[in-house]
Amino acid sequence: MSQITARLPDELVAELDQAARTLRRTRAELVRQAVEYYLDDFEDISRAIEVLRDPADPVLDWESVKRGLIEQP
Repeated sequence: MSQITARLPDELVAELDQAARTLRRTRAELVRQAVEYYLDDFEDISRAIEVLRDPADPVLDWESVKRGLIEQP
């Protein structure tokens, strides 16, 4: 396992330490988990942006969609 070093504001470290005490975990465990969550979200967001930028994907007019939903029997 690799080790990295990061500089964080004192206030953030204090919050990290409080969370670690509350959860009975180490700073490293919390930081590792936070990075994992961030990267999972980043991957999902990147994929969504890629899909939205696809020129072959049709763009729907919201007013037309709304009328279609409201006017359904």
